[in-house]
Amino acid sequence: METVTRNSSSGGGGGAARRPAPMWALALLVGVGGCVGTLVRALLESAFGADHGHFPVMTLTINLVGSVVLGLLLEGLARTGDDVGPRKAVRLGVGTGVIGGFTTYSTFAVETDRLLGGGSPVIGLVYALVSVAAGLLCAASGILVARKVFRARPMDGEGR
Repeated sequence: METVTRNSSSGGGGGAARRPAPMWALALLVGVGGCVGTLVRALLESAFGADHGHFPVMTLTINLVGSVVLGLLLEGLARTGDDVGPRKAVRLGVGTGVIGGFTTYSTFAVETDRLLGGGSPVIGLVYALVSVAAGLLCAASGILVARKVFRARPMDGEGR
């Protein structure tokens, strides 16, 4: 049985009925986006990757850029409408897919472990601390930029 939802924020006037995107289509968006993000990351890592025992600048840069973009994207989408239709597709395809494939916190964990246990504990510790702290700051900065850009729709609990 297929469900039909009404989207009052679609601007269609009169409560036009919309069918939600099928789950397989949303999963395909995530998969295609993940392939794109992973490919870009792999190209960057192969071109600018750090040698063993050195500070992994490219992984850090990728994760920080991804944090800013994800904060900006998710806050911007949340402020411009409900998580339905095209907004949901963008969130899943770009946010979960592209940015999820682009960022690499598993590589961060492996690199940190190798640095800590491979004779570069100071570099490993600095890398871990900078990655986490700067990642949070980058995500927060993306959110703040989106709040300035998309003031039209205050979030729940916010005044104008």
